[in-house]
Amino acid sequence: MKTELKIKSLLFGLSLLTVSYVNAQTTNETQTAATTQSQAANPQIEALKQKIATNPQDTQSLVALATAYQDAGDFTSAITTWNQITTIIPDWAPAYYSIGYANQAAKNNEGAKAAYDKYIAKVKPEEVEANKQNLAYAYFFIAFVDKDTNPEKAKQYIAKSLQYDSTNQDALNLSKSLMN
Repeated sequence: MKTELKIKSLLFGLSLLTVSYVNAQTTNETQTAATTQSQAANPQIEALKQKIATNPQDTQSLVALATAYQDAGDFTSAITTWNQITTIIPDWAPAYYSIGYANQAAKNNEGAKAAYDKYIAKVKPEEVEANKQNLAYAYFFIAFVDKDTNPEKAKQYIAKSLQYDSTNQDALNLSKSLMN
């Protein structure tokens, strides 16, 4: 019951993450210098770090901190914070999706692929309906990364992606290219 309550309270953090989902596709290297500056000058991040220092198990504050790091473009700190959350709640699938997102934004495709794979494995059957869009994307991303090195796995994953979102044009295009 306690884990269920934590999961419900953490869904808010995931919704914030989903809003900034598209940013992972457009991140660039020039953000690194700005990230350091914005983190040092970001009162929200500093306040959350102080709050967590007094209660390291405060998962709501950890989600808010990870999201704030992502918004500031500090994906390394976001990944570290999401990993702290998975230590506290190891079966909370959205944290793994968020790790994938942050790795992808940091241009670490292998780290993103591993995290998305964990996310897929952690989504419980009763949570599938609520996670269809994220599952579709996770499967798509892994298929995209594996298309050249493991085309059979990519075909399976793109089929699964399309099962969850049959309207995704990128997934449809990848599926066509894998069939040729």
